[in-house]
Amino acid sequence: MNELIEHFQSKLTLSKEAEQFLRSIATEHTVSKGKVLIREGQKNDKIFFIASGCLRSYCTNKNGKEHTLQFGIKDWWISDYIALHENTVAQLSVECIKNAKVIELKRNDLKIFREQFPAFQAYQIRNLERLAVSLQKRILNQLQLSASERYDLFLKTYPNIEQDIANYHLASFLGIAQESLSRIRLKRIKEK
Repeated sequence: MNELIEHFQSKLTLSKEAEQFLRSIATEHTVSKGKVLIREGQKNDKIFFIASGCLRSYCTNKNGKEHTLQFGIKDWWISDYIALHENTVAQLSVECIKNAKVIELKRNDLKIFREQFPAFQAYQIRNLERLAVSLQKRILNQLQLSASERYDLFLKTYPNIEQDIANYHLASFLGIAQESLSRIRLKRIKEK
């Protein structure tokens, strides 16, 4: 829980009352690799702050193929934002891919927190703006960069998690086949 409090304190002025309220609405979980926190097709009213570990959000197409949308690492948030904000069933699943500690907040509690503590509202707006920018960059990168360039960008963005994630998760995030990822890595090794 302290990780979430420290995160907020680094971003905004958090009063003692706000901290106490936050502690009353947040739930800390230790999550094992493979655990699914949000399941596609089910209602979702929660968002997770990642205190440690690594998670991913993904969707599954009609043929059962998974497409990784996001990796979530320490100090990041993860959820199915459409389901969270529109009160619909999840279109994404969120899975733990490295043992993690997460802090769960529910939609209605966040709404009350936002209403009672306006400083949080400004934080949330900035956070949603960063999310929008991040998603737009992700779309543009998928459209404009080669597979090799996307891999380089992944390594720059997520410098310490490549060894923690399965090749098929990384390949699906990059939008390439596992064989293509292997070729890119092999080429890098030969160039060294």
